[in-house]
Amino acid sequence: MREPLQVGLKLAATLRLLATGNSYLFNFRVEASIIWKFIPEVCQAIIAVYKDEVLCCPKTEEMWKEVVAKFSSIWNCHNCLGAVDGKHIAIKKPLIAGSYYYNY
Repeated sequence: MREPLQVGLKLAATLRLLATGNSYLFNFRVEASIIWKFIPEVCQAIIAVYKDEVLCCPKTEEMWKEVVAKFSSIWNCHNCLGAVDGKHIAIKKPLIAGSYYYNY
């Protein structure tokens, strides 16, 4: 029977995939199919450990006002509760698209 993979290796491979989005996981000297099997498990463990600290939702009106004030002071967007981050994808716009495909 084989030795199980070390926890640190599993975490490193998962964090590299999450940070870069690349599936170039051969640097860990582990078969890619094995890595793809444990990545969901590691992600679930990360969520279980950090969900209360990172993914907490304000429960009172005062907590929501604190979020609004902090967001306003940092980003200068008033009455805003937060923002959703996205990924920039470079595309070629159609020839007659006008400003529909302009990156605002």
